[in-house]
Amino acid sequence: MENDNTVLLNPPLFALDKDAPLHYAGEICGFRVHNGPSGSGSVQFEAVVLDRSTGEGLVRSKEPLDCESQREHSFTIQAYDCGEGPDGVNSKKSHKATVHVRVNDVNEFSPVFVERRYEASVPEGRLFERIVRVEALDADCSPQYSQICFYDIITPNVPFAIDNDGNIKNTEPLDSKRQRVHTFWVTAFDCGKNRAQADAQVVVTVKPSCKPGWIGWTKRVEYTPGSGSIPLFPALHLETCEETVWNIQATVELQTGHIGKGCDRDSYSDRSVRRLCGAVRGEVDLLPPPSPTANWTSALPTLPSSDSSLVFSFNGSSHVAVVPESVVSALSGDHFTLQLWMRRGGANIQAASTQTRGNRKEEETIVCSTVKNDDSFSHYSLSVHGCRLSLFYWPDVSAARPVKFLWKLEQVCDSEWHHLSLSVQFPSVTLYVDGVTFDPALIHDNGALPNPAPRQRMSIGACWDYMCVDPLVKYVGGYHGLLSGVTVRPGSVEPHSVVECLYACREGLDFGDLETLGSGMKVHVNPSQSVLVLEGDDIESFNRAVQQVTYRNSLRFATPGVRPLKLITSLRCFNEESCLSLKQLEGYLVVLQPDAPQISLSGVGPHLARPAPEFEGPRGVPLFPELRIVCSLSHAVNTAAQGMEALMSDAVAHTLDGCEVQPLGEELNPEKEELLVDMDVVRERGLEIINTTAYIAITGRMYEDVLRSVRYRLAKGSARFERRFRLSCSEMNGRYTSNELTLEVNFLHSLDSLYHPSHLLASQQQFLHPSHHAGELSGHTLPNPHRNSVIPGAATVIIMVCVGFLVVMVILGVFRIRSIHRRGEGSRSEAKEGGNQWDDSALTIIVNPMEIKRYVRHQNSIEWRLFSQF
Repeated sequence: MENDNTVLLNPPLFALDKDAPLHYAGEICGFRVHNGPSGSGSVQFEAVVLDRSTGEGLVRSKEPLDCESQREHSFTIQAYDCGEGPDGVNSKKSHKATVHVRVNDVNEFSPVFVERRYEASVPEGRLFERIVRVEALDADCSPQYSQICFYDIITPNVPFAIDNDGNIKNTEPLDSKRQRVHTFWVTAFDCGKNRAQADAQVVVTVKPSCKPGWIGWTKRVEYTPGSGSIPLFPALHLETCEETVWNIQATVELQTGHIGKGCDRDSYSDRSVRRLCGAVRGEVDLLPPPSPTANWTSALPTLPSSDSSLVFSFNGSSHVAVVPESVVSALSGDHFTLQLWMRRGGANIQAASTQTRGNRKEEETIVCSTVKNDDSFSHYSLSVHGCRLSLFYWPDVSAARPVKFLWKLEQVCDSEWHHLSLSVQFPSVTLYVDGVTFDPALIHDNGALPNPAPRQRMSIGACWDYMCVDPLVKYVGGYHGLLSGVTVRPGSVEPHSVVECLYACREGLDFGDLETLGSGMKVHVNPSQSVLVLEGDDIESFNRAVQQVTYRNSLRFATPGVRPLKLITSLRCFNEESCLSLKQLEGYLVVLQPDAPQISLSGVGPHLARPAPEFEGPRGVPLFPELRIVCSLSHAVNTAAQGMEALMSDAVAHTLDGCEVQPLGEELNPEKEELLVDMDVVRERGLEIINTTAYIAITGRMYEDVLRSVRYRLAKGSARFERRFRLSCSEMNGRYTSNELTLEVNFLHSLDSLYHPSHLLASQQQFLHPSHHAGELSGHTLPNPHRNSVIPGAATVIIMVCVGFLVVMVILGVFRIRSIHRRGEGSRSEAKEGGNQWDDSALTIIVNPMEIKRYVRHQNSIEWRLFSQF
């Protein structure tokens, strides 16, 4: 028992000795207690002998036991006899027996309330199943005495009741005018009927009136990238104060106009997204990034974009991009797909109001083009006018009359980013705006229009005046706004699935489970998933539906930032005059910074040594045959055992979009060396490659086998001593980069080829110009550049001496062979076969040129040493 030291053993403690009835040897003299697993048996417990002849013993604790500090004990006990005499000589010990002691609890503690004071507030006139919950704890160790069996309200005549779990409810509707605050005391009893040491006070405040509105609104919601879908309003419910409502409509708006182009999409450029969506290749970028080969966009102002795309700004007057004729010539035909991102009004604009929409009278031209089709010319122009989008198409500028396709769209004039895809398969035209199809109204324009000049010409941001004569070209109908990703793909039109993939938002509003919708509930989400509308007639079903509204973001590396949230509610009552009116709620969703991926390249080098003839073969030598690419994410994990945070790394699928192989030092000599790639693999994977003397860049969704196919080839007789390359990759258009792998390629030469006059000359040139091959000295630098003039001559002398030594050794070997030949001439004349003749026709001495280059650096000189292996 707790607070006692007597141990009641079951079965009782006895030890028997087979030497009985001998004196001493047949008697039990004592017991020894040994430590158990807890290591405290010999400290807390002892065993004594009650009767030597019978071996009866008693176990007891040295001090009273406490159940709360330790409820169970375990140790071992061993008996020993009295030996052969009174001095205990040759005493024998028994085996060890295990003793398990369980301390029985005593109800010595009383319940204690977690809080001394509990407060709650409730509206008047209603009954509640639970207003507040009180809680008490008991420190006893056993379930019998540590549990709270029941609570009791000790204050008499109060309109409240409490259950055995501590939940307090009102037994009658409360009236704030009669009593605003109710104060009473509660106590608790454990299962041993011990009452709490101190009672708890409960204060219930009665709110005088009900205020209709949303309860449980959280202004700030955080989202961790990679979490999938999370509920936006998990505890939100509508309080109507018992007003009879027959229709409820709630509109949730997620504002993502500042994130990319309308919402969070893949953090890739438009070209990369087209590749990931499986679009048919062959599109022509009409607004490419400015470069020496694409300079017609260099004069346009640009704006940064979070999705790595370039955004061009047009001011409606002077900003015009004239596409070169060489680009326009590849866009002939009356079957093409025109795609672009558009935002009217410019960079720093506000959403257009309904009063100002459509006030702009001038037509704004986005694309204006005249192309040659065999022997004729066709013309088209895409323009906006107010809230209307029009395509002006002229099948044949010399014969057929023009046709205008017109669409009336709110998306054209709402000053937000929108994606337009126009598939022309004349006379059929299909328009997709944000992935949604819109049908046009055909208008045959019979007015007196001047024919466009039969000449290939294309401009972005305005159209040339038909009345002007070259070269005095005047542009009219300037576009005012932002454009990005303007592409044209001639031929068959783009599939609808590709268009949807190009526009698809990776983030937006969603509904958790449609099966949980109650009867009469409706939910609608707009195509961009930025607006969700709930409608119903039952408050309870409506509250459950609101709690199912979720935010989803399928991007692995979501764009961090703030997304404003709005909740607009409208109620309809039977009595419209006294119907409730709820104010608009505003909050924001915060997307946290995602964990950056670590892209690891391994399995390469750092050295690659091959005989020089292998590099001169038709396929060269692969540089990275065993390359491995691993992409991992590191995230913090709480370790409950140590109470610390540890970094865990999980491997994820990589979607590299670009890798670059760059020669270090001097660029490749196109007449002597080149980098090769398996073009069949490149075309099969839909990749793009740029192969220059300075680098080879492969863009697209990268795979290991593509990089493993990169080979290095040399022309005949062009082998050097070494060549170094660097490999690096990136993901999401350069947003995340890998480590850099450096590979040193060594060319192994035979002695004959090494000292061939051409190679010897190359070697001398290498020593005569050491500054041109600083990378070949493995990072070492010379202390004084003026001392370099001494090194070439000394190195040349050493090499020539070594060559002479080798020649002497070969001559001595030849003389040795001839002497053997003369001594054995008599015996060979009688033999049928000459079996001991030494054939030196295939004698070849291999020298590793890397060994010739080894050197030892001293403070004021460099000593060159020759290490030859035969």
